[in-house]
Amino acid sequence: MSKITVAGVRALVEEVLFYANVERKRNFIETVELQVTLKGYDVQRDCRFSGPVRLPTQPRNAHSVCLLGDQYDIDRAKYHETDAYSVGDLQKLNRNKKLIKKFARKYDGFIASDSVLRQVPRLLGPGLSRVGKFPMAVSHADDFAVKLDEVRSTIKFQLKKVLCLAVAIGNVGMTADALVGNLVLAVSYLVSLLKKGWQNVGSLVIKSTMSPPRRLY
Repeated sequence: MSKITVAGVRALVEEVLFYANVERKRNFIETVELQVTLKGYDVQRDCRFSGPVRLPTQPRNAHSVCLLGDQYDIDRAKYHETDAYSVGDLQKLNRNKKLIKKFARKYDGFIASDSVLRQVPRLLGPGLSRVGKFPMAVSHADDFAVKLDEVRSTIKFQLKKVLCLAVAIGNVGMTADALVGNLVLAVSYLVSLLKKGWQNVGSLVIKSTMSPPRRLY
């Protein structure tokens, strides 16, 4: 965090929260995004990175998760009011790219039973991987509620064909402390993924859904 300070982050976060909750209050809870522009990368030649990081506080107020599971986990998902699909349900998609794309867009994240996870590429092709939503594994020994919280608290930085990234790091219903904690961890993790660290960071901007962007770096 040598290029930015916690005090600087906090000042910007408080501006975002004031604008969203006082000056321009909406009838919904706005998401706060970290928008990143990279430099010094050739997306055609350099190795593209992809890395998930679990934030201290769940960033989205509403985060829909879907289970791809066996009957035991489907029963657990129903108890936790979580949508669930069996292998038979996935087979009905018939590897149709349009249907799989629509299915992927319907949810913010996925989890899959250990026994089903290895079948996902065969059943759905690369569709979930391409949009950065490949399922997180859940075993019968895992606490299902804890796993749901883990999925909802995890964001992913993924370099694709452009040098701009955007990830949700919070919402305006959070406290300033929680939002600062998420933002500091997200930036630190992103920098650790870059081949030359801060030298590859062109700009860092934070922005709530309806607010103007505010440059952090």
